[in-house]
Amino acid sequence: MKGVIFNVLEDAVVAEHGPDSWADLLDAAGLDGIYSSLGSYPDAELLAIVDRAAATLDQPVPQVLRWFGRKAIPLLAERYPRLFEQHRSARSFVTSVNDIIHPEVRKLYAGAACPHFHFHELDDGRLAMAYRSQRQLCHLAQGFVEGSGDHFAETVAVEHISCVHHGEPVCRLALDWAA
Repeated sequence: MKGVIFNVLEDAVVAEHGPDSWADLLDAAGLDGIYSSLGSYPDAELLAIVDRAAATLDQPVPQVLRWFGRKAIPLLAERYPRLFEQHRSARSFVTSVNDIIHPEVRKLYAGAACPHFHFHELDDGRLAMAYRSQRQLCHLAQGFVEGSGDHFAETVAVEHISCVHHGEPVCRLALDWAA
């Protein structure tokens, strides 16, 4: 996992829960918490922090991941405005992830293991998003989608249709901007 994700998580935690909260999570997770934005760190460290946050807040891990994804988007937009400027809607932004966002991420962060998304229209007018990643952070991806809606002042309803965490081969989400 790239260090920038840890940096954004730290900023989101501190903004929401105060300056001591990040250090408390790191202590509880048994981590030193020194993350360079350009560094790469074990996925297990991010998951340990999320697990500790979930236990501290008495919330399920998927809910914490969704919260983080949602809070991360404005922080990422602030750090990387160029990735957001060409879009006028959340749908445009979200559907550009494979073709525009992730290639830029790979340029900035060599070796980044970006997830892959596949999109298609559903018969009911919603957009289907299939998520594939070795990390299996579909709930974080859902939070990113919801945060994109917030960023572009849109409401997006997300239905998690299938999930690898429930034995399915791929995560599928239905996105509805008309909700």
